[in-house]
Amino acid sequence: MKGQKIKVYTYTRVSTAMQTDGYSLDAQKARMKAYADYNEYEIVSTYGDVGKSGKSIEGRLEFNRMMEDIKSGKDGVSFILVFKLSRFGRSAADVLSTLQVLQDFGVNLICVEDGIDFSKDAGKLMISVLSAVAEIERENIRVQTMEGRIQKAREGKWNGGFAPYGYQLVDGELQINEEEAAAIRVIFEQYVTTDIGANGVAKYLENHGIHKIQRQNGKNPLFDAHLVRLILKNPVYCGKIAYGRRKTEKVHGTRNEYHLVEQDNYILVDGLHEAIVAEDVWQMAQVKLLAQAKKNEHVNRGKDTKTHLLSGIVKCPVCGAGMYGNKSIKRKKDGTKYKDFYYYGCKHRTMTRGHKCDYKKQVREELLDDAVAEVIVKLVGNPKFAAMMQKKINSKVDTAAIDGELASNENQLRQYYAVKLKLAEEIDSLDPDDRHYIKRKADLDDRLYRMYDKIENVETQLIETRAKKQAVEAEKLTGDNIYKVLIYFEKLYAVMNEAERRQLMEALISEIQIYENRQPNGQWLKSIKFKLPIIEEDMNLSLEDDKHVKTVCLAFQGRNPVEKDKG
Repeated sequence: MKGQKIKVYTYTRVSTAMQTDGYSLDAQKARMKAYADYNEYEIVSTYGDVGKSGKSIEGRLEFNRMMEDIKSGKDGVSFILVFKLSRFGRSAADVLSTLQVLQDFGVNLICVEDGIDFSKDAGKLMISVLSAVAEIERENIRVQTMEGRIQKAREGKWNGGFAPYGYQLVDGELQINEEEAAAIRVIFEQYVTTDIGANGVAKYLENHGIHKIQRQNGKNPLFDAHLVRLILKNPVYCGKIAYGRRKTEKVHGTRNEYHLVEQDNYILVDGLHEAIVAEDVWQMAQVKLLAQAKKNEHVNRGKDTKTHLLSGIVKCPVCGAGMYGNKSIKRKKDGTKYKDFYYYGCKHRTMTRGHKCDYKKQVREELLDDAVAEVIVKLVGNPKFAAMMQKKINSKVDTAAIDGELASNENQLRQYYAVKLKLAEEIDSLDPDDRHYIKRKADLDDRLYRMYDKIENVETQLIETRAKKQAVEAEKLTGDNIYKVLIYFEKLYAVMNEAERRQLMEALISEIQIYENRQPNGQWLKSIKFKLPIIEEDMNLSLEDDKHVKTVCLAFQGRNPVEKDKG
């Protein structure tokens, strides 16, 4: 064995914040080379990331390239040398998961400056400890960064990121962009001096040809209601700098899910930039926003909130978007309330999120709901349809192909396990005194590792195939249940409440098409597309006044289970 050196990789990393003596790439490389020479290690390749943070392995191209080379067994290395553990990574989770991968491929980590060898028991313990310390260090850096941003906000300076619409960044400072600021002034003026809301302001801008100038952080040319509200709430437009208005908080019960939460207490100071609107105008906008929020809360969260049966299912005949249930109040000539009028309207009629539709018709809910129910009753009352439904319920799903795939995977897995066992036995039977021991063991180890990869691939295929079979069988069961509901639709529908009827429609119907204009017989309904393969071909059913409605079949969830009749 004398003269044969152990092969190693070296990895270096330096962030833009750590360009100091002892941490530079050259210093790290020199220290690791000296360590390798002393221990008679052969450095076969060197990897280094410059200007990359250690908080995550994502985005570190050289680090990921090194890991891919290890997985492929490219150079047959036994160790990775790093200057310090913090250069390898600062996230405890990333460090430990990466070390597990290295161990799977027979590679260990040595932290030269820390004096840690992961192949030793003491090293394994120290890795866990130092990884936790690195995580704490990263959190301290984050806190220090946050403190710096808070101090910057207190001084009235812009804290980075894209400039708000209406401003531009010049040497890191906000300056008014007059081309954009004109729209900001109109938004505040219309909102404060009229009785219209954010939707009304968005419509006003569109009707007067005031469009949003496209920039890097906003390509939509329209001011939608959501953007208008964000502009009205932002104190930057009255010359203030706010920090901490929204806070990223972890979603309770999750590990890595976060969401933005509005904060009541946040830093608000006079900014160094020039205001676009007066402070009293901005304050008036906040009063109106609060009043409208309370009004909407009262309307939308009342105990008598109506369930709109076909909301989102019925499609706009002009733009194809969903039409949603709304309520308007019909009044007498003297202004007193006459009755509530429920209708379906295109969701883009209010220019939601910058999308505009010119279809302004209000389709009476009761009229369309009754027409859809009538079509389904007529459909299930058709003797041919009833017989077809019963036949589908009595059929069984054909999983022969999937069963064959399962058997093949299971057989392949048994073969791989047998080979793995044989390789392990051959490794155990090797003679350490054999002059070719190292080469033979390396060869067998390589074959064993490749076999582990094959076993993992087959196990993954096996899981996917089993899931596929379960999905097909569950699909058939779900379809059968819906078929049974259809057979008794008229009786069930008569005793269901609004919420139950809504659930039923969602389960049965994919989409509903209506005519652009109400037909002479008073009907809007044009066609119904079902989620299940209910009918073998299109079927025309007549509503009152001999108006035909087309029903269309559609495979459930995009797939039609392969069925065969019982013999």
